[in-house]
Order: sequence, then C-alpha cells, then structure tokens
Amino acid sequence: MTVEGLVERPHAMPPTTDANLPAVIPPPPGPRPVRWRRLAMLAVVLAAAAAGIGWWFAHNGTALPAGFAWSNGRLEADQIDISTKFAGRIAVVLADEGDVVHAGQVVARMDTRDLEASLRQAESQISQAEHSITNARAEQDQAASQMKLTAQELERARTLLARGFQTQEVVDQRQSQFEVARAVWFAAKARIDGATAARDAAVHSAEVIRINIADSTLVAPKDGPIQYRLANVGEVLGAGGRVFTMLDMGYVYMDVFLPTAEAGQVALGADARIMLDAAPHAPIPARVVFVASQNQFTPKLVETKSERDRLMFRVRVRAEATQVRAGQPGLAYVQLDRRAAWPASLQPKAAE
Repeated sequence: MTVEGLVERPHAMPPTTDANLPAVIPPPPGPRPVRWRRLAMLAVVLAAAAAGIGWWFAHNGTALPAGFAWSNGRLEADQIDISTKFAGRIAVVLADEGDVVHAGQVVARMDTRDLEASLRQAESQISQAEHSITNARAEQDQAASQMKLTAQELERARTLLARGFQTQEVVDQRQSQFEVARAVWFAAKARIDGATAARDAAVHSAEVIRINIADSTLVAPKDGPIQYRLANVGEVLGAGGRVFTMLDMGYVYMDVFLPTAEAGQVALGADARIMLDAAPHAPIPARVVFVASQNQFTPKLVETKSERDRLMFRVRVRAEATQVRAGQPGLAYVQLDRRAAWPASLQPKAAE
C-alpha cells in the first residue's frame, strides 16, 4: 500500500455506483456572520441613549444653582361637585363637559312643580291667618266696648247699693255681665294670638319653600371648566345626587415630593416655578402653600426605584396664574434660599 493510500483512507467515501461523483463531498458552507444585526443593535442602543439624554435635558436641562430643588408632578385643581339638595327630577341642563362657567351661572334646574304647589298652599294659609286675625281683633274691640259698659254699670250699681237705692241682686247681675264681657275680650285676644302664630308659621314655611325652590336651581359656585356631566334631563336623582363635576381654576397646584434634606429647607410662602412639559420655555410663577409634617414613601409618579425607596416629604406649590389647564405633567422648582437668584431660563416671561 502506498503512502498516498494511507493518507486518503480516512476520507474515503463508501463505494458508489456513479463513477462521476467525487471521492470526497465537501461540507456545506457555514452561515456568514450577519453584520447588519450588530449594526441594528448598536443603532437601538444609540437611540435609547439619545432618548435618555433628551429626557434628562428636558427634565433637568437647566443646571440649578445652589439653593433650589426640583421634582416632577402633575398640575391639579380642586374638584367641585354640583349636586342636588333634594331628591327630584332634572328639568333643564344648561352646561356640558368642557364649558367654562362662572360663579353664579345657572347650569341646571330641577323640577319644582311640587314645591311651587306647596308654596301656593303656604301663601293661602297666610291669607287665611290674616283674615282670622282681622276677625279676632274686631271681636276683641267689641268685647272691650262691652266690658267698658258693664264695668260702668257695675260701678253705678255698687254706688247705689251703698246709698240704699239698689239691691244686691242687681249688683250681682252687673258683676256677672262684666265677667262675661271680660272673658269674651280674653277669648278674642287668644284667637288673635293663635291666628298670629299660624300666620308666622305659614310665612316661615313659605320662606323655606322659596329657599328650596331657589336651591333647585343649580349654579356654579366658582369659575372653572365643567369636567364631567353626570346626569341628563329627565333623570330622577336622590338628595345629594351629582349633576356636574367642575374644576376650581382659582386654586391650581402641583404636589411634588422632596427628600428630607431639601424639604427641611422649604418655607411656607417660598417662591417657586412650575414648568409644564407642554410649555418647557414658559415658567409659571408659584408659591409654596403646604409642606407635609410627616414623611412618606414617594408615590408612583417618581419613576426611579432608588427614589421610591427613600422617604420623602410632600410639598404643594400653588400656581399664581389661573389661565392654566389642570392635568398636565411638568416640573416644580422651589427656592430653598431666598438669597439665591433664579436662573434666566426660570424667570417668568413678560406678557407681550
């Protein structure tokens, strides 16, 4: 056996009937490295890094000097429920969601036909009581006149009795007549007092019914937008049933959470700024109106786990501008040191 035969034996193929096939079949070529996948992954990483850098500059783009603190939050306004005072049916709805209403503006009316009928009944009772008072006073005047006459006759009879010109029987009769006249006078006075009390009660009842009718006209207590309309015309609501929910745009605020080291330096009335994500170049002047006295875990609005694991203090800053829309996210900047100067980017823009 030759040396070439020894070398070729391990790679020898099994015998085949096709003499044209090669003695050794080369393995199929392996997959070529896909460089485009690596490039795509690199592009994703770069995009994520760019997004992170953009978020950082959007939320912390202004390098704050010493004496300031910031945190993220959401602009809010107090909700006010416009509700019914009594159970009843809605007759008219005069506002809808999104409408901006003003204090004292009528937004809905309840069906008051039953109250109006009760008012007419009370007014009739007032008239009846007035008539009873008039009759009782006339009877009292008549009784007073009769009592005066019987008193004079009684006095005259007593004088004559003392002189021996009158009998005791006549004196007793005059005394009885006087007592009857006086009793009639007191009875008339009692009827006057009763009719007067009935009239006063009817007047108070009518006044209460008028107040209830007025309260059945639902008005906006403050200026602000209607956020929800919760009932429609014809619906029957119980006492306290909500018809609208509106926002008090006179009290717009943002609650933020600051760590202990910063919250301890915040003073009530301290100057603040609110920067909304929708208007990152238009800071809104604000004031600190509340600092929590007890710390707590930060809420879900703070997004990093390291911050959620720390105990924070809630601080509320109230916007001094009322022409802002609640519900928008943004940042609140708080001045910790009154001597610190605000950066130019956080200076309120002068109205044009």
